[in-house]
Amino acid sequence: MNFKEEDILFEDNHLIMVNKKAGQIVQGDKTGDMPLSEMVKMFLKNKYAKPGNVFCGVVHRLDRPVSGVVVFAKTSKALSRMNALFRERATQKIYWAVVRGVPDLLENELHHYLVKNERLNKSFVTHPGTKGALECRLRYKLLKSANRYSLLEVLPLTGRHHQIRVQLAANGTPIVGDVKYGDRRANEDQSICLHARKLIFMHPVTKDPLEVEAPLPDQKYWNIFKE
Repeated sequence: MNFKEEDILFEDNHLIMVNKKAGQIVQGDKTGDMPLSEMVKMFLKNKYAKPGNVFCGVVHRLDRPVSGVVVFAKTSKALSRMNALFRERATQKIYWAVVRGVPDLLENELHHYLVKNERLNKSFVTHPGTKGALECRLRYKLLKSANRYSLLEVLPLTGRHHQIRVQLAANGTPIVGDVKYGDRRANEDQSICLHARKLIFMHPVTKDPLEVEAPLPDQKYWNIFKE
């Protein structure tokens, strides 16, 4: 799965923001597959004919089966400042999800406690006070419904492991293709229909407001909801 110029959503001297495809990994892992960070690094090296190593700092990650906006830093200064923005939750992340079924409420805030099982790399809804449980919250809004599926806009209010996937499943509307969290069938391309649609923040160097949106994947469930 190659990286191309059309995958770039925004680029300046400090940052490069790209539309990650489902199936790509952001950073190297035990699979040994080529991570997106290395693809971007190679792209920058070739584009600007840079000798030696190229800096491409990983600011945040998306799960492998998830698509959408990912930001990388092109300088160490931009990386440390972007890390601070994410740490201080000074960024706004907006996701879109295609879910199975229709939620009971058109708009709602979901509130759960999650505990993570490291061995299974999976999070579970549990009771408050459970050892290791973390509070998590998100807001969702129904955008459209069609053919027994719904398109939701999701705003996570906390940053827990797999929280959108777990919370939407717990609400009776699992993300399409997410068999790990209760959907009945995997997608043919092994994706799940969760997309990091927008990332909004103040540019860490120029201080200009930045709002970057990733186009939706060309995939049958997403295509149901395209105009």
